[in-house]
Amino acid sequence: MPIKIQKDLPAKAVLESENIFVMDEDRALSQDIRPLEILILNLMPVKEETETQLLRALSNSPLQVDLTFLMMSSHVSKNTSMSHLNKFYVEFKEIRKKRYDGMIITGAPVEHLEYEEVNYWEELKMMMEWSKTHVTSTLHICWGAQAGLYYHYGIPKYPRKEKLSGIYEHQVLKRKVPLIRSFNDTFMAPHSRFTEVRREDIRKHPELIIVAESREAGVFLAMSRDGKQIFIQGHPEYDRMTLNNEYRRDLGKGMNPAIPRNYYPDDDPNETPVLSWRNTGNTLYSNWLNFYVYQITPYLLQEEERDEK
Repeated sequence: MPIKIQKDLPAKAVLESENIFVMDEDRALSQDIRPLEILILNLMPVKEETETQLLRALSNSPLQVDLTFLMMSSHVSKNTSMSHLNKFYVEFKEIRKKRYDGMIITGAPVEHLEYEEVNYWEELKMMMEWSKTHVTSTLHICWGAQAGLYYHYGIPKYPRKEKLSGIYEHQVLKRKVPLIRSFNDTFMAPHSRFTEVRREDIRKHPELIIVAESREAGVFLAMSRDGKQIFIQGHPEYDRMTLNNEYRRDLGKGMNPAIPRNYYPDDDPNETPVLSWRNTGNTLYSNWLNFYVYQITPYLLQEEERDEK
């Protein structure tokens, strides 16, 4: 899939070095194609890393995708330069009249806070409400999934006794759901979190289904039956070294973290981790784009008439 991105986005050079087809704005203008308009609300602190991961995950479809990166106006990022944000990101007030084929809401390192204590919670609530009428399908990741389940359905999150970190085996529960088409019966996927939502709370809502879960890691994938809201409690977009970098970071902070499960060969942090989830992640994002965005979205995305005031 040709991903349309801005010329100078740092992820562009990384993806091109991996032989991933990306297209800058000038070339995209010469094509008579209506690309899918995807909005990414990037709540992660190191935004460049998440940009690359998501672009890579979205690159395995024949569909052309036009990406817009969204940031919070009520929160100042401490780990990404303002020059990067000003150049590649927009605020909600700039796009609130538009409609999008799909939206991705990432995770965020705020699990230790109650939702109402997060300084951008009110703004996030406004965006999630807006997505119900302005986005064909919204994909929520990790804390973003927990926040979405809480906002849309009142489902709580619970603190874990210790951080869940590693690569875990999952079982497909709903084989006929298009979102997991071509999945094996079992698959591996990363998790990295201190909190969780529980299957028994999700099952209280008949409008939701659990598509895949893990005996060790719990719910991995849940969704509304109409496919408009999809919740991934793991991180299928993670790179080979992401958990390693998190582990080293926590060691440097003196946190004494446990070695990520099923990650390093022989549980030796000096060994290179085995990449065992890339195909699953690519398939998941490709299925989302195809079956829940492209197949459903209208050909023309109408922008609301602007207020005359």
